[in-house]
Amino acid sequence: MSGLFIDYRKIFRETAMARTILYTYKDQDKELTFSYQQHRNIQEAVAEAEGIDITEFLKMEQQIEAVSDTKAVRNYRDNYFRKLGFSKITLAQKENLGVGKKNK
Repeated sequence: MSGLFIDYRKIFRETAMARTILYTYKDQDKELTFSYQQHRNIQEAVAEAEGIDITEFLKMEQQIEAVSDTKAVRNYRDNYFRKLGFSKITLAQKENLGVGKKNK
């Protein structure tokens, strides 16, 4: 069994449905369709949508992940994107429908 490894996060990302990101960039409210198939996280998606190259940010984020806890990484990410002009980045609430119900 030593060669058997299942990455459930990858399976989840590949089967997850698209979500909507609500974000504010330079005082403008915006929406964006998001899927884990295309981006690792919502910050990467909004940066791409606004045409911002975050290559250097991603390198530094990996270095921080290697030596710090998740709170430090989250603080670095939040501060970096705030400096870029983002004041809010969040996933829209899912609409929970009952079993067998569909949107009309």
